[in-house]
Amino acid sequence: MSSDLDKQSVDQASSLVELASQAQKVLATYTQEKIDNIVSAMARVARDESYRLGEMAHLETGYGIASDKALKNRFSAENVFNFIKPMRTVGIIRELDNIIEVASPRGVVAAVIPSTNPTSTAIFKILIAIKARDAIVLSPHPSATNCINETARLMREAGEAAGLPAGAIGCMSVATIEGTQALMKHKRTALILATGGIGLVRAAYSSGKPAFGVGPGNVPAMIERSADVAKAVKDILTGKCFDNGTICSSEQAVVVERAVDQQVREAFAKEGGYFLGKGEQDQLAAVVVTPSNTLNSKIVGKSAKSIAQTAGVSLPDGVRAMLCELEGVGKDYPLSMEKLSPILAYYVVEDLEQGCQRAAEVLRFGGMGHTASIHTRDRNAAREYGTRMPASRVIVSSPSTHGAIGFTTDLEPSMTLGCGSWGGNVTSDNISPRHLLDVKRIAFETHPINHPTSERPGAATNVTKYAEPAERSRVDVHAIEVLVNKFLAERDAGQPPQGRETAGEQTRPVGVASLSGSANGPATQQAGTQKPPRPPLIEAPPPVAGVSVNGHVHDFVCEDDVKRAVAAHDKIYINSKTIITPAARDLAEEHDVFSRVQ
Repeated sequence: MSSDLDKQSVDQASSLVELASQAQKVLATYTQEKIDNIVSAMARVARDESYRLGEMAHLETGYGIASDKALKNRFSAENVFNFIKPMRTVGIIRELDNIIEVASPRGVVAAVIPSTNPTSTAIFKILIAIKARDAIVLSPHPSATNCINETARLMREAGEAAGLPAGAIGCMSVATIEGTQALMKHKRTALILATGGIGLVRAAYSSGKPAFGVGPGNVPAMIERSADVAKAVKDILTGKCFDNGTICSSEQAVVVERAVDQQVREAFAKEGGYFLGKGEQDQLAAVVVTPSNTLNSKIVGKSAKSIAQTAGVSLPDGVRAMLCELEGVGKDYPLSMEKLSPILAYYVVEDLEQGCQRAAEVLRFGGMGHTASIHTRDRNAAREYGTRMPASRVIVSSPSTHGAIGFTTDLEPSMTLGCGSWGGNVTSDNISPRHLLDVKRIAFETHPINHPTSERPGAATNVTKYAEPAERSRVDVHAIEVLVNKFLAERDAGQPPQGRETAGEQTRPVGVASLSGSANGPATQQAGTQKPPRPPLIEAPPPVAGVSVNGHVHDFVCEDDVKRAVAAHDKIYINSKTIITPAARDLAEEHDVFSRVQ
């Protein structure tokens, strides 16, 4: 039976990728406006169906809280959508004077969806893929197949009604490990977005395809002595208890400075935190951790009361989360691992230095590169802590669950959080459509090469090289006229009037002729002979953007140069070697600014 399912899953993966590949070729031709209309339609239906999809996810997986899952769905359909809405993903996405950036879609994205956040992750990945003009095929976690397929169906139908090519969004209904691997390794799969456990992420990276994998989080939350203790405790419980701790950026351990330890304990008791005794901790650890030192999936996303009952621990009414005071981190302290449920490890340290050390230990035990948080009113303490954490995002004085995904901070809104090289990931970013694009860059020369005078290997370096005849004949007559007349005018301005002719009140220097006049005409006259009328002095052009006062040709012209020339009613002198940006050329042609010099 298993082999039949595997074959069915593999065949389905192949078929969906082939359809997606054909659809993506059409999608790649769409304008920005058409893409944005499609994405808007899909986000709208996901938002409208957010509660129903959240309830489906809760009922199918047994994880979390339906209303919290609905809120996560709205976060993907609204916050993420509003962030990516103005983003340019088609054609030229940025143009500078010397660099032009052009976006290209990647192709078909293979998206692996987890069971902890199934519908919200599916909404997120579909939106960012289509925004980037990529097609997408989803591989759902087997325990969340129905709710993920329903999410894909709703968004696909809304997208196709707005012009999305058929097949651009695919979702496997039979998902096995073999089928998922076939999806990731398919020759037409261009990129992998993998959200899940370490094994899955490693499989994605070993597929031979570019992959954005997301590892686990084991988030330490430090309460530094300057913190607003009441707010810090409320924030930690808000993050830890949201959807019963199923988001990887939720707090897993509290690290408290001894100076505020008693205040923190009292605040937790007031807000629904309950400290377990040593015997109760042993009972809890027995159901949280498997004999192979892995997390027991049966307690993931369950309430504190439910987990306590399974462990045979009695909790007072109103308890939201269980706290376990530990002496260390690692396999000898099983509750120091990522728990994905309302359970917190609790550590007391002497100062910020010890706090940084303990928090880093927590991250190294299964959360490298993901997220850390600190509650403090001392910016220097936040900087010190953040600098020392092996984490891609450090959240300050906010629930880490909400801060890391960009709900309560200015981080990019995302349901896929990279862990960087610490976690074996290719990026430390919050994933967005930008990561699903190839960007080509058109670059103009800004630092010309000094070409060597020698034209052949071994040529003597002391031999004088002359320009070729064609180069020597390129004399800029106008420039020479300007230089000569400017020199004579400046010289005569500081000399007495001898050597000058006077007619009434007009004077002019003797011996000045136009170099562009008759080639046979004399440049000077003998004293006492009658002199023909002379042309007026040739005035040097005023300073113009891109041209020196001597009329020299400019070697580079940008749009700002043209704007200044237009405002001054001036010309910009160019020749065949002048580098001109496209924007500058268009504007100059419109206003007839360029004067070409041979």
